[in-house]
Order: sequence, then C-alpha cells, then structure tokens
Amino acid sequence: MNIVDRALRNWKLHVLALILTVIAELIGTHSFKLGPASLVMIPLLYSFILGALCGLPMLKLLSREDMFETSSLVGVTFFFLMARYGTLVGPSFWKVVHSAPALILQEFGNIGTVFFGIPIAVMLGLRREAVGAAFSNAREPNIAIIGEKYGMDTPEGIGVMGVYVTGTVFGALFCSFMSSFIASTMSGFFSPQALAMACGTGSASMMSASLAPLVEMWPDLKDELAALASASNMCSGLDGVYMCVFLSLPIAEWLVRVCGVKEAPSRPTGSDSK
Repeated sequence: MNIVDRALRNWKLHVLALILTVIAELIGTHSFKLGPASLVMIPLLYSFILGALCGLPMLKLLSREDMFETSSLVGVTFFFLMARYGTLVGPSFWKVVHSAPALILQEFGNIGTVFFGIPIAVMLGLRREAVGAAFSNAREPNIAIIGEKYGMDTPEGIGVMGVYVTGTVFGALFCSFMSSFIASTMSGFFSPQALAMACGTGSASMMSASLAPLVEMWPDLKDELAALASASNMCSGLDGVYMCVFLSLPIAEWLVRVCGVKEAPSRPTGSDSK
C-alpha cells in the first residue's frame, strides 16, 4: 500500500489530529506560578491530553485498530519535525561549533541517571529490573542493548520495557514540566543555552516538549536554542549507545550490587547461550 492509499484510509486520524491542533493552538500558552517556579503550559501539552482523552472507550472516537495505526504514524511525523530542526542548525552552525566541547561533555551527565535512579528503584523494591530501568532513558537503542546482553524475557528486559512504556506515555509531559520548573527557578545558575543542550535526550518528542517552555521564556533566542537542542539530541543518538555500553551499564551493574542486590546477571536464552 502506497503512502497516498494509506493516508486516504486513515483520513479520520488526520482530521482528528488537525482538529486537536487547532483547539490546542486556540487555547494558547499560559503560565502559572507554583511557589518560586513558573509552570508554562504549551499547546503541545494540550494536544497530548486531548489525544489521550480521544482514546477513552466511552467516547467511541477511536478503535483499537485506529490506535495501532496512529502509533505507526508517529515516527513519520517526527521525520518532518527533525527536518525542521535541521534547517535551524545550518544558520546557527558556528554557534553549535563554538559549543561543541559543552555538547560533548554534557553527554556524561546522562550517567547521573544511573546514580539517581538505581538507589530509588532498589528502594521501591526492584531487583535486577533496576539495571534495565535506570541505566538510560530507555528508548529504542537502549532496549536493543538490554535485549542483546540479557534478553527481553529477563528482569533487566522487564525493567527497560517498563520505563520505555512509561516514557512513551508520560515522557513528553514530564520533560515539559521539568524544563519549565528548572528554567524558572534556576535561570540565574544555568544559561538558556545550557538548558537547551540538556533537552537533547535522544528522543524527538521529549526534546520538543522540553524545548517549548524555553522558547516561550526566551523568544529572542528561539533559533539558537532550537539549534543547540537539535545538535544535542543528535549527539545523544550517535554516542549515546557507546556511553550506555561502556559506562552507564557497567556502573548500573556495580551500583545495584552496592545497593544490596545479590542476584547474578541474567543471560540471553538462545542457542548461543552457555
């Protein structure tokens, strides 16, 4: 089936997406004070929430087949999004080059996920599942790493898939709230450029959700922030796998043992396993 036939077959999804986009844009951007922080509500968040509500069975707007089709179309739409971000990197090329050392070094900040996540996961009752859950942000490349090293039917595989599903459902919302909170409370400590670099986690949806509040707060730096976030996201996708294999995963294994988990690491079940 070619692209045109598929688009015609899914006309209801495209019309619904257009309607939700218009509604979200009409609502606009709003800021709310939460103590010392400001929470920036952006149209992207409204569209997430409205889209989730459309899936409620009682509304009968979408069938299970429609939802499967929608999930397969998400990746296609992100191609257009990343192409748009790519057009911003070119005009800001020298700013990106000037920030190259920071872009490279900030990747080591991903290891902080391990030191922060493993103790909390073990405290909540996870055992070997903590390794898969907390060694990364559990996107597709990270699932492949766990699947190759341990197998997907192991505790480590269960851990990484649990975080993957949670991140798919709530990741963009969480990243937007976190970006808004940190930018409003710690803007005197972190520059807008540093915050933009931190948006690049290797996930296009999470990056876009994190970047939106920053652009709202510093509209005069819109193109520069988008370029830095896109470059950081690309770096996370390129070197993130090596960072996970050689640094964060071994550290996660060590930290789980330090936290008192004594089980031996799981091994893939297959013809090659010993």
